[in-house]
Amino acid sequence: MLPKKLQNKLDKRQQDNAFRQLGSSNNLVDFSSNDYLGFSKSTAIFENAHKYLLDNNLTKNGATGSRLLSGNNQLFNQVEQQISDFHNSETALIFNSGYDANLGFFSCVPQRNDIILYDQFCHASIRDGINMSNAKAYKFEHNNLQALEKEILRFAVNDNDIYVVTESVFSMDGDSPNLEQLSKICAIHNANLIIDEAHAVGVFGNNGNGLVNALQLEHQVFARLITFGKALGCHGAAILGSQKLKDYLINFSRPFIYTTALPPHSLATIKVAYSELSITSNSEESQLNQLHQNIIFFNSEIKRLQLQQLFIDSNSAIQCCIISGNEQVKHISEALKKQGFDVKAILSPTVTKDKERLRFCLHSYNTPKEITKVLELLTTFTF
Repeated sequence: MLPKKLQNKLDKRQQDNAFRQLGSSNNLVDFSSNDYLGFSKSTAIFENAHKYLLDNNLTKNGATGSRLLSGNNQLFNQVEQQISDFHNSETALIFNSGYDANLGFFSCVPQRNDIILYDQFCHASIRDGINMSNAKAYKFEHNNLQALEKEILRFAVNDNDIYVVTESVFSMDGDSPNLEQLSKICAIHNANLIIDEAHAVGVFGNNGNGLVNALQLEHQVFARLITFGKALGCHGAAILGSQKLKDYLINFSRPFIYTTALPPHSLATIKVAYSELSITSNSEESQLNQLHQNIIFFNSEIKRLQLQQLFIDSNSAIQCCIISGNEQVKHISEALKKQGFDVKAILSPTVTKDKERLRFCLHSYNTPKEITKVLELLTTFTF
């Protein structure tokens, strides 16, 4: 028997129409995954990663331990150098996932009595990491840099460090802050800027190296988080920053220290995926260029069909249609699935109540016909 308190919480989820269940794979048109460039399905990446392992006699199935024990094979150093070069960072430190990286960073870097100011829409992994910190944390209104600066001024009277946290592309809205203005505010007030680039890598920048690189702000950011499980189609994450920050994380980040390292096959896949991104990104036929064309076309179809009032303004691969109420948005999601389109309903409490939404994730492999059809179907519903 499940303890009564736990059962009550499950019952409440079902009453609120917010009960989560594991789905299964399907053959629907994909408007839901984070595989923006189709790399997860690339046979070339799979085969080249396997060949690299064989050619370099890296045929272990596992890392055998943490990186501080037996798991730090030579491939880690090669891939971290490749990543730091690609993103124009002094160093990179690989973590097992984006969640681990955010927990690992925020639980140990801000110190007691330091101040963390974070955007109210920051990802759960950021907020969970902040909750593990000894620092004092305060949220600011989403993308409101005036409100942020007021908060910075409120706490700048002390000698304690201030950390400002945001995302370059927000996972549930698809929008972005003004990173240039934000970096200036942080520089003026000597605040440490941390940017999660999970949904920007592989989408923005001349070769998919993210918004920070695109805006040439690399040296104004204290730390960047990048993930490999989205546009790069594989698994893992890294924190980009100075050598001293990397040294600190190796010594004090518990999710890094006390976990088995990624296996060689994961590292080889990351290596090959980055190589693929570097080689193909400048071609007009590249997945990156096709993704950009699909984003432009999706937004033009929103305007043609007069759906602008429902959608959050976004030029990213994430496009969100606000449909209030868990029951309503789930109903429309299921109806779209019956028509062959996989569009996920994002429910409260994941997002704010009455701001439930359909989240359309765009990909290089979506066709204009598919985009037009799914949006035309959306116009048939009454909101």
